[in-house]
Amino acid sequence: MGWVILLLAGLFEIVWAVALKYWGFGKALPSAGILAAMGASAGLLSLALRSLPVGTAYAIWTGIGVAGTTALGVYLFDEPATPMRLGCIGLILLGMVGLKLAS
Repeated sequence: MGWVILLLAGLFEIVWAVALKYWGFGKALPSAGILAAMGASAGLLSLALRSLPVGTAYAIWTGIGVAGTTALGVYLFDEPATPMRLGCIGLILLGMVGLKLAS
């Protein structure tokens, strides 16, 4: 169950990062949504840490955020999808799989 919670925490990480790009802080409702997503992400990470090693969980949580935010940046904001960027994201994903297998 810890891995499912960690995945959800990572998804909320992506939500707040992308929402910052769309709205930033300044308007009440979007700012409240961003803060709620941040809180959900951190709170779910905290729950996942009850059953997962902290180093592994933190690395996977941030990896989900990095990979997902980068993918949405390419899709939503026309950010470059260069071979170097994609290769680096691939290395992050490979590292996440390695950490999961080592746990």
